[in-house]
Amino acid sequence: YSTSAEFYELVATRHTASSGPPLTRVLTGLDVSHGPVLEIGAGTGRVTEVIAAALPEAEIVAAEPSATMRAMLTSRVARDPDLRRRVTVVDGAAQDLVLPERLSAVVIFGVAGHLTVPERVALWKRLADRLPDGAPIVVELMGVSSPRLIPPVMSLRETIGRQTYEWWIGGEPTEGDAMRFTTTWKVLRDGRTVREVADSYDWHTFDVARLAREAGMTSRRITEAGGRPVPEIGVLVK
Repeated sequence: YSTSAEFYELVATRHTASSGPPLTRVLTGLDVSHGPVLEIGAGTGRVTEVIAAALPEAEIVAAEPSATMRAMLTSRVARDPDLRRRVTVVDGAAQDLVLPERLSAVVIFGVAGHLTVPERVALWKRLADRLPDGAPIVVELMGVSSPRLIPPVMSLRETIGRQTYEWWIGGEPTEGDAMRFTTTWKVLRDGRTVREVADSYDWHTFDVARLAREAGMTSRRITEAGGRPVPEIGVLVK
């Protein structure tokens, strides 16, 4: 994400507005006495704030492998006295992350599809060894359960100062369960494109039932919060 990290907050703001309420619904009232809550792929810290608000007594470990994103995450944590007291920011990708010995819950948003099936299976095992019975692993489902063609579409348009920012995203099947997503940020001024930043990544598609089979856990989907439909979130329960 380092290539387009300068634009990430534009997406994260909207993302948190839609995914924050269902995550709060899952976490509220959770027993956090067993250990910290682990967030894998914390990005710039928007979801970290949601976790902290839902669990005001929890210690949080926020892991982010991108140095650019981690700089914004650390800045967000450092300027908030409550987050500064409770959130530990660490480097590390999901595959090789050094885990605390005990965990109360895990939040994985925007990450699971970056891992192959064997990498996910290994991660679920490592997490299960540290979670108590009944503890949740909350996973963002991303709405793509199998490879398919997604023509490029403008997913976001925001204006800051004299410039307008457009985010275009599309995807196509590659091999097996994978898709290749291509994103392009267009920066416009006076109706003219002055800069474009493109990036691409592979995403291994899944649904919550598949994740549950990989993890040997039970699962459920969260599709609404406060009576309103929301982006799907999967909850794996040990």
